Amino acid sequence: MRAMKKHRAIALLVTVFFIIAISIPLGISLKQVKEASGEVASEIFMLQSTLVVEDVLNILKNSKELEAVVQESDVKALWHFLSKVTFIPFQSNGLEVSIEIASARSKFNPNTLLETNTTHPLGLYLSNFDIKEDYVALLLDNIGGIKEDNSYNSDIFEQNPTLFRDYIVSQKHLDEINNFYMQNSHENAIAKIDFEKLFYFSSQKNYFIDVNYATKEVWRLMLGCGDERAKQLFSGGGLYAKEEDLALSEAETEILKRFKTTFYEPHLDVKIRIGRSNQSAFVRFEYDMKTKKGSNFVYEI
Repeated sequence: MRAMKKHRAIALLVTVFFIIAISIPLGISLKQVKEASGEVASEIFMLQSTLVVEDVLNILKNSKELEAVVQESDVKALWHFLSKVTFIPFQSNGLEVSIEIASARSKFNPNTLLETNTTHPLGLYLSNFDIKEDYVALLLDNIGGIKEDNSYNSDIFEQNPTLFRDYIVSQKHLDEINNFYMQNSHENAIAKIDFEKLFYFSSQKNYFIDVNYATKEVWRLMLGCGDERAKQLFSGGGLYAKEEDLALSEAETEILKRFKTTFYEPHLDVKIRIGRSNQSAFVRFEYDMKTKKGSNFVYEI
């Protein structure tokens, strides 16, 4: 019991120091930018937004607290850290900033659909919402790259010739695909799916779902189970260190093998929202705690 209390106390200190480490440099940078305010307001905002993103990246790279979590390579250390820094609000010189940090391996990456040669479980999951296999075929069109013979499953690129087709890059990209599907299938069953809790978009080939952070929707997808069973597995997040901890049946264990899963995957999903008066910016990227590198940057200004 004393060891557990000590562990939680250390995790809390790590969290406190990390939030302080983010707040101080951001405040200094924003103040410096305001003092150099001879430029047009929109250009200042763009500069401020860029500096915020650079500062957050530098703080993540130089954080001794994050380094300690990585060195420990412990499921609980990562869990305690992420549970305490989910949302960090910040305000300085009229600029409002909020930073959200979560696991970047809690959802299914649709860009991995090409890795299987058999019918993917996603089709079964979607059938529960009366969505046809045509939708999975449409997703495959959007992650398969350019085909010289135009052997696509749909005519989405005839209607949207500039649509990126190497991989699905963001929720907005998926929205375009979903809109095409609804217009051509003449049904809106796709609107029933909470894609924010089901999909995560990454171009990385070696993508594993961390079962400690898997959402309820992802458990339903992976096991083909009902809502109650998915809730049960989701509620145990943070306690899974090995396969036995999941307490799966033999059938569930076999089904789960269709997905790449892990118990410890220190990849962060970082969302930064920046606002001032009628201007706003949103930046999202993935941060690998081991390599200290950011990737999959999405900018909306």
